[in-house]
Amino acid sequence: MINTTYTPGEQTEPRLDYVMCASPAGTHRMAYWEWGDPDNDRVLLCVHGLTRTGRDFDLLAQRLAKRYRVVCPDVVGRGKSDWLINAANYVVPQYVADMLTLIARLKPVQLDWVGTSMGGLIGLGLAGALAMSTVVRPNRGISGLPAEKTIPLGKMVLNDIGPKLSFTGLTRIAEYVGEPLKFDTFEHAVNYVRTVSAGFGNHDQAGWEDLTRHVFNKQDDCWVKHYDLRISEPFAGESESKIQASEAILWAAYESIASPILVVRGEESDLLTAEVATEMLERNRHASLHNVPNVGHAPTFRSADQIDPLIEFLLEN
Repeated sequence: MINTTYTPGEQTEPRLDYVMCASPAGTHRMAYWEWGDPDNDRVLLCVHGLTRTGRDFDLLAQRLAKRYRVVCPDVVGRGKSDWLINAANYVVPQYVADMLTLIARLKPVQLDWVGTSMGGLIGLGLAGALAMSTVVRPNRGISGLPAEKTIPLGKMVLNDIGPKLSFTGLTRIAEYVGEPLKFDTFEHAVNYVRTVSAGFGNHDQAGWEDLTRHVFNKQDDCWVKHYDLRISEPFAGESESKIQASEAILWAAYESIASPILVVRGEESDLLTAEVATEMLERNRHASLHNVPNVGHAPTFRSADQIDPLIEFLLEN
């Protein structure tokens, strides 16, 4: 049972809500999971990776729920969110637009960001959009009306992602995203997640079950992937040259961030290389790097040794 009201004290389950968003093809609902006091205007937005859901952040959110209103959306096409009519819109600009709609509802005074993989790219897209709006927004102040407010983008955690991506890592992910798999038992689904997500590092059986529970749904007598398999279609047209062409935009967005950045990297990652992580430190003086040993793509923030550095970064003045 999902909690629908906030009770001060220990929260063990998130509240589920929805926000209506728009795409060129129409409207869709984006689900989001919320922890902490809904009246808290200090918001931490946690955004998941390509095939995951907002429930990936449960353990981190529980640790921070007394300090933040922690909001963890299911990006459109995943989890409890609607699927898009046109699969071509499963791209970062659409995801950024959806996040802007969500942020408008949340009305944060302070907005911090944790983005894993795709969630980090969405964060960079948001930073780029805000940087552009700062440049081109005219002053339309009218006497007697409040001045326009910009979104207060604060600290940003980029989890195993950066402006430059390894094509090898992207190819590995693309190979399994669109597979229409069905499993007769939940245990078989767990074994599948353990195989394709080996980069998550070591987890006990209960951990792998938790990492599977929200990314497979039971339909009839089978367990199937929770997301629209068509999210793989935009990958089909990607080439190494196209990916490289987008890097300049991502670097510009990254360099525009004027608040503290924590780059988290799995030391065995095949998506964010050590060289790119070092370059990220060189190209933004607000950035620091935290390496997670014995993990590839990507750290899951399910253990104290992974969560504690994030909490220290987010809560330090």
